[in-house]
Amino acid sequence: MISVERLKVEFGVKPLFSNASFIINDRDRIALVGKNGAGKSTMLKILCGKQKATEGTISIPADTTIGYLPQVMVLTDDTTVREETRKAFSGNTELKARIDKLNAELAERTDYDSPEYMALVEKFTREHERYQMMGAEGYEADIERTLTGLGFTRQDFDRPTSEFSGGWRMRIELAKILLERPDVLLLDEPTNHLDIESIQWLEQFLAQSAKAVVLVSHDRAFINNVTNRTLEISCGKVVDYKVKYDEYVKLRAERREQQLRAYENQQKEIADIKDFIERFRYKPTKAVQVQSRIKQLEKIVPIEVDDVDNSAMHLKFPPCLRSGDYPIICDNVRKDYGEHTVFSNVDMTIRRGEKVAFVGKNGEGKSTLVKCIMGEIPFTGTLKVGHNVQIGYFAQNQAQLLDESLTVFQTIDNVAKGDIRLRINDILGAFMFGGEASEKKVKVLSGGERSRLAMIRLLLEPVNLLILDEPTNHLDMPSKDVLKEAIKAFDGTAIIVSHDREFLDGLVTKVYEFGGGHVKEHIGGIYDFIISKQKSSANAAGDMQSIDTLLHNQHTAKAEQPAQAAVNEPSAEKLSYLERKEQQKKLRKAEKAVEEAERKISEIEKRLKELDAKLSQPENASDMAIVNEYAETQRMLDAEVERWEQLAEELEKTKA
Repeated sequence: MISVERLKVEFGVKPLFSNASFIINDRDRIALVGKNGAGKSTMLKILCGKQKATEGTISIPADTTIGYLPQVMVLTDDTTVREETRKAFSGNTELKARIDKLNAELAERTDYDSPEYMALVEKFTREHERYQMMGAEGYEADIERTLTGLGFTRQDFDRPTSEFSGGWRMRIELAKILLERPDVLLLDEPTNHLDIESIQWLEQFLAQSAKAVVLVSHDRAFINNVTNRTLEISCGKVVDYKVKYDEYVKLRAERREQQLRAYENQQKEIADIKDFIERFRYKPTKAVQVQSRIKQLEKIVPIEVDDVDNSAMHLKFPPCLRSGDYPIICDNVRKDYGEHTVFSNVDMTIRRGEKVAFVGKNGEGKSTLVKCIMGEIPFTGTLKVGHNVQIGYFAQNQAQLLDESLTVFQTIDNVAKGDIRLRINDILGAFMFGGEASEKKVKVLSGGERSRLAMIRLLLEPVNLLILDEPTNHLDMPSKDVLKEAIKAFDGTAIIVSHDREFLDGLVTKVYEFGGGHVKEHIGGIYDFIISKQKSSANAAGDMQSIDTLLHNQHTAKAEQPAQAAVNEPSAEKLSYLERKEQQKKLRKAEKAVEEAERKISEIEKRLKELDAKLSQPENASDMAIVNEYAETQRMLDAEVERWEQLAEELEKTKA
């Protein structure tokens, strides 16, 4: 569909990437990966024609359509949600208007036998058939399905788009792009403004309905569930891996090992050549060999090694004071904005050391409850912050509180204590502030860079209650891994507002679900919660088969993830869930076997009574056929009773 040949992009002396060649085929699901600044977003802009490459060619067939969702876009519209989304079908609506006009003209005319009237009928028929082939009659239903899947309610459809936040308006733009059904979808961080349910809906849509997809995302679970191919931009080159992301991680590690060995061998060769040149530079008898070595040295092309993966780096929070046993207790907490109730009757007890997640659709009150805990907004009910609790709070506006006159290094050096000060450069490198970036002034940093810096600063402060509101939005995967490991090793309590399933997996042991003005507690990890929710939905629809498929797919996918990284190991919560699920299967099977045995015993006893009644009659007393059947039936009863006893014993063991 799209052919890229020898593409090169340069903004300065060193090219962003060069000699990039690859083909995007129909049904490809491509993850475009690389560190921040490698050129992923630039590549998407070039593919959709928003930006020009320095060199190279991109061949796109004339009839190929492309849909592009950037990370940030300027939204200026003053329509309702439904009307704005309907713009995706602008071609259909124009065609419908033409058809209506032709129909009205046909109704007015009476010259049925004239050539002009027949030509009009033919034109109407042709346009109407084209309209039907486009499936245009059902586009209103498509709009409703897509908007609902992305988290909108029916009440939202006729609200002005100006009433919605930037995140929700980005969802409208995503809906329009999906409804256009382009041949190639280019998505830059599409999950940034989506909740877990909407992300899962988008995964299903891309798997079933999309044609070719190229996406940039730092959501590991999302790209694993969607993509089947990985394009990596690293060291100015584009490397094509024909595998999904998790398999790519393994292959990349092997490739880097090979690069390191080749690099070390080359460095040894260079050192040997330089040593020869220095030793014999001034010996006339060796002049020819020296010149030959100099030319050899000039011809050597330096081997580049892929950027170091810092995800294995460990970062620990500094020691902190021990808090009370119950850092947060909510009793009948309620928050209203005018006539709108955000939530009510919130009863919540968070124990010391617990790691809990706040999940739910945007606007359901997750951040509002956090602000109540922080004492930033008023509420009704009782909310107690425990004894000796020291809160470390990361919010989206946290980055605005940084001192703009300091450098990145100074900002962290001011809060680092003890041995951690010796590792500041390593920490900054893990969060993409390595090298010269550490000397940048805070005032020149982008919004994402400031958020990352604020996160590092929080990690080094001595607190015993962490409250993190969407902490992973501006972090790449290695940085998220560093943060996740730090929180797992944290002795204190953590409340995490996030839609990143992979980040929450193995980290939290309790999930609070926000929705419909209520807050519901779920014991277990994030995948326990997701499966429970989907099972409830399937039960409501009477679709138990989809649940078995879901369980198999979820846990098969997790089992296939690479074992070398701690963050990819299956959590204890999920293992316990699987064990419980398997136990329930065994229990149901044992109960069914016992019931079947009891049914057979009942049937045999009924037949024995019939035979006994026959034998009690004088005329049948010597009937050997009845006597033999009676004896055989009695033997069957004894055998079935013995089998029932064994099955009942197995059932009791299974229950125990």
